[in-house]
Amino acid sequence: MEKKFDIEINPEVAKGNYANLAIITHSSSEFILDFAQNMPGLPKMQVNSRIIMTPEHAKRLLGALTENIRKYEGQFGEIKLPIGPIMMPPIKPDAEA
Repeated sequence: MEKKFDIEINPEVAKGNYANLAIITHSSSEFILDFAQNMPGLPKMQVNSRIIMTPEHAKRLLGALTENIRKYEGQFGEIKLPIGPIMMPPIKPDAEA
């Protein structure tokens, strides 16, 4: 059964922040996700958002991202990643998808 949440977002937060780089670190008690912009011509990347969460919430986020990528690829096709030093394994669709 899907839970419904009553969530409010103020206009400033609703604008969002663009990020094309995520840096993830962790300790025994938390995961830290830094989101940054790597822009051509700028000497340094700027971290524009930091999210700190428990390991349990990080694992829930992983599950939610996996599910949403699966749905996206089912609707729009596979997201192709360039070959590079950081690669992730493909997310395989569920039998139900």
